[in-house]
Amino acid sequence: MRRIPIAYLCFLVLVMGCWLCYIATLSDLSFLSRRWGAALTMVFGSFIAGSSPEGSAAISYPVFTLLLDIKPAIARNFSFAIQSIGMTSATLMILGLRTKVEWNYIVFVTFGGIFGLFFGTYYVVPLISPVMAKLFFVSLWLSFGIALWRENRRPQRIVYDAIQNFQRNDQFRLIVFGFIGGIISSIFGTGINIFTFCLMTIYYRVSEKVATPSSIIIMTIETIVGFFLHQVIMKDFAPESFELWLTCIPVVVFFAPFGAFVMTKMSRLFLAKFLYVILVVQFFGALVVIRPNLSQLLLCVATLAAGSTLFFFLSRMERKSEPDLTQGVLQESLN
Repeated sequence: MRRIPIAYLCFLVLVMGCWLCYIATLSDLSFLSRRWGAALTMVFGSFIAGSSPEGSAAISYPVFTLLLDIKPAIARNFSFAIQSIGMTSATLMILGLRTKVEWNYIVFVTFGGIFGLFFGTYYVVPLISPVMAKLFFVSLWLSFGIALWRENRRPQRIVYDAIQNFQRNDQFRLIVFGFIGGIISSIFGTGINIFTFCLMTIYYRVSEKVATPSSIIIMTIETIVGFFLHQVIMKDFAPESFELWLTCIPVVVFFAPFGAFVMTKMSRLFLAKFLYVILVVQFFGALVVIRPNLSQLLLCVATLAAGSTLFFFLSRMERKSEPDLTQGVLQESLN
């Protein structure tokens, strides 16, 4: 049995020590009981963040804004803050367990994602309606889930544990996708991970077992930058976000790395099926809560159609170079 990584244990002690010391200085702790709904949400959100390419904001953002009546900007800033704890914990678990990741994917997507995060924060977020953005978000990811399901139905689907014959045009492609993913993350507090995960699994045919932990590391870096952006540069981290953050820290510091550990025990196809369930529940849950009107439903249909077309096109594209089998071990679909 693998031991719990020392780096994660040190981070756990540091986080919980600082949290306890700060809590001890407060005279009023009533917010801890008042925010119990947020803590419960993050039990599931942080576990999913650590075990799938979906960040915890994919759970917390719709629940907070639609069920708990929390303003979208507060929910987004909370997402960056809490993921800086939870996803850092998950990343330390992944690295400590020496889980296979794709470093070219991580490096170039992260580079583009940071620029996209800043661009989106200043030039895109002010123009977006939260409800329309959320419907676009869940519809696009559902279209990806359908495409991945269709690919995995092929009995002899071949996947790799690394991008094959990595070249300069691949660097550019990853940077562009990272930039777009960074814009998406600037709106919701997550998105770059699942958006680029689509490219990795559909176009590059990288195994979900490798793409998932890699996307978690990418979102970890993105969320730390996002937290810094809103707390230090923009200074719009509201007291309500801070209360939510304090309430949920003890939850995510345990459940996110637990999700990362469970992920290492999943087969590739089980991980894919787990992702299908998340995407379907996320989509229909948003429809039930939002109760979209006709124009919003048409947006969902158009996004599903456009996304399905995009991912079908990606799945049928042939890369110019033949796979270099020295860079990644071929894996059959049953792995």
